[in-house]
Amino acid sequence: MDDQNKNLLLATGLSFLVILVWFLLFPPEAPQDLPAPQAQTTAPTEDGIVTPAPSAEAPIGAVGGLQPNRDQALEASPRIELDSDQLTGSISLAGGRIDDLQLKGYRTTLEEDAPIVTLLSPAGASGAYYALHGWAPAGDLSPELLPGATTKWTTPAGAKLTPQTPLVLTWDNGAGLVFQKTIEIDDRFMFTVTQTVRNNTAEAIRLFPYGLLARRGKPQDLRNFFVLHEGMIAATDGALTEKSYSNLEDLDIVAAEGAHAEVLPAEQNGWIGFTDHYWMATLAPQAGQAFTAVAKYTPSIDTYQTDMRLPVVEVGPGTTAQSSTRLFAGAKEWADLRAYERDLGIEQFVDAIDWGWFYYFTKPIFQALHYLNLWIGNMGWAIIALTVVIKTLLLPLAYKSYVSMSKMKKLQPEMEKIKERVGDDRTKLQTEMMELYKKEKVNPASGCLPILVQIPIFFSLYKVIFVTIELRHAPFFGWIKDLSAPDPSSFLNLFGLLPFTPPDPTSLLGIFSIGVFPILMGVTMWMQQKLNPAPTDPTQAMIFNWLPWIFMFMLGTFAAGLVIYWCANNILTFSQQ
Repeated sequence: MDDQNKNLLLATGLSFLVILVWFLLFPPEAPQDLPAPQAQTTAPTEDGIVTPAPSAEAPIGAVGGLQPNRDQALEASPRIELDSDQLTGSISLAGGRIDDLQLKGYRTTLEEDAPIVTLLSPAGASGAYYALHGWAPAGDLSPELLPGATTKWTTPAGAKLTPQTPLVLTWDNGAGLVFQKTIEIDDRFMFTVTQTVRNNTAEAIRLFPYGLLARRGKPQDLRNFFVLHEGMIAATDGALTEKSYSNLEDLDIVAAEGAHAEVLPAEQNGWIGFTDHYWMATLAPQAGQAFTAVAKYTPSIDTYQTDMRLPVVEVGPGTTAQSSTRLFAGAKEWADLRAYERDLGIEQFVDAIDWGWFYYFTKPIFQALHYLNLWIGNMGWAIIALTVVIKTLLLPLAYKSYVSMSKMKKLQPEMEKIKERVGDDRTKLQTEMMELYKKEKVNPASGCLPILVQIPIFFSLYKVIFVTIELRHAPFFGWIKDLSAPDPSSFLNLFGLLPFTPPDPTSLLGIFSIGVFPILMGVTMWMQQKLNPAPTDPTQAMIFNWLPWIFMFMLGTFAAGLVIYWCANNILTFSQQ
């Protein structure tokens, strides 16, 4: 066996090894138990790092060593109902927290009776995740004179937060300062929080408005997948910063209570928060407003926190100060993020979707899919239509490739004669082959050009299908109910004819439990291969004959939308050839 064949066999073996390691290293992460809350009494300062820590003032804590569940934590504080077209939940009057939020339009699974997605949960319970807005002191002002995480806000009887009825919260500190917090919500996922302080004392006060998002422990559904960012995300003056939860834990200890923190100042625009696979909660000031963003992790209470602190203001006797900021809490739908970016001036908001390094491919590919879906009304057919568009754009390049491969196929008898004549003299073989190519005006490399162009398109489409919520639970037809999940059919039970459940496609054994579309992809790839010139070496020819079936099993566990694209691409390529 010559070196070329050895290298080819080695590459094939390594490919299988990579696939095996992939499934071993990236299994679904099991839910983790979260520790009980502990107290934190840090006083706020003006250094941009320390802001009030709401975890210390949770309305409910662990009882008898047991972590309260979500319902118990909700019952522990008086609440005002929240209801809109997309959101449902409540606002806690203890601290005025936005800490109970569910997404009406999204369910956890495909089952009709599956619970709707929960985004925010109250402090003190397992998985606590909430937003808190308030004022922090600057100078000598005592924190006790300002509203905190347990402040008992009051509101008019019968109050309810809807897009038509804002919620007005009031608190009088009894020492001359009256605070008001007005919470508004639109018909999608954006809150507007307007804070007002009235100084009825005889002296000027200095303080600054802030907003924070606190998250106790890592999310239970954290994917830990290298193609997806989950964790802190911030945009400050055109710079996008992403840090995973592990990255936050590795920050320098620069804040009180041993907290790890990083400061991100913004002069004109920005936002900061936490992003999950499909959901996000972020804080943003008004467009053009300078602010200080802080990302923080406190090990003693296992809490991740992002702060938005606005500049210090001075409120003179008998005067009022006001601050208005925004909170996005919902699904990362591209159309919504783009509308908020355009209409509210929240720069780079669509970049909250993890487009990856090849954003110049992923962004236009998704936009094409989005508009094709609006026109067709089915994301599966939109993927096929996108395949047709891409193949049409690449047709001139593909035509040159097909011509070259056709000529190469016609030259195979001559190539075999050369190989028989020169024997094992590799130098002479290469020389005579090049002379033959030059004589017949054939460029062997031109046949590879369409493949080289298709590779970044394929990986970009894989990224788009994996990260965008528009593909989540998007049906095609028949048994394909979710284009972002593998084809659920399996040849192991004859596609449902035999009465047993095949292995899950995401498991290691599930590699062999492939469905209809992966098989169709393998067959169309084999048909396409038969139109190409076969390698002259028998070993190489054998390996290339196996490649369609190898890819069939390799891609069988990928998202059905991606396999459908590959099938459509193979059929169009076969037709063009």
